[in-house]
Amino acid sequence: MNLESIPKCVGIIMDGNRRWAKTKNLPVVEGHRAGGETLKQTIRWAKKVGVRHIIFYTFSTENWQRPQTEVVYLLNLIGEFLKKELENFSKEGGSLHFVGDLSKFSADLQNAFKKSTAETAKNADINVYFALNYGGRQEILSAVKKIVVEKPNQNDISEEYFNKFLQTYPMPDPDLIIRTSGEERLSGFLPWQGVYSELFFIKTYWPDFSEKEFLDILAEFATRQRRRGK
Repeated sequence: MNLESIPKCVGIIMDGNRRWAKTKNLPVVEGHRAGGETLKQTIRWAKKVGVRHIIFYTFSTENWQRPQTEVVYLLNLIGEFLKKELENFSKEGGSLHFVGDLSKFSADLQNAFKKSTAETAKNADINVYFALNYGGRQEILSAVKKIVVEKPNQNDISEEYFNKFLQTYPMPDPDLIIRTSGEERLSGFLPWQGVYSELFFIKTYWPDFSEKEFLDILAEFATRQRRRGK
């Protein structure tokens, strides 16, 4: 694969965990656990081909509306995942970042985010972002509120200025966004950053997402002409 065609940043909406579990007559929570394994593999595939930034839509602002037992399990799974995998992430050169309104999570989970960020900060092989309690509208509103506090001169408010107040900053805009499970919408994922992203919607449920599918998407991405409105 031509190195010049490798995307700098990839966004992934990991969808279909619950439906995957249902097709296998398994509890919903097992779908989420299987999805966590796919996430780890995807980071390795991305790193292997030279992707430098990858962001996963891990827990949206709407996910709080799911059954309480599922929400509790998801949050525990995130904490358990970080605890178990932190050393592996670091050994593999991954720098971890957490974006979204993290204030809604427990103190223990927030501490886990801070610890993971600090312990992997010097790693430079691949930047891995987890979007948690994230919603695009919420992020933009949050940025506006911060800017209002700054009281900038109107003429100073450029796209570059605005970017600095986003929760993902300084992550580059995603070159492409992948959504699994057959749904063809972004569901609040990176509306500002993804305005020129190439979109790929595939029918595979997230736990079954494969390296071949990932590489096929990158191959198709390499053939697309990205004019950015020009």
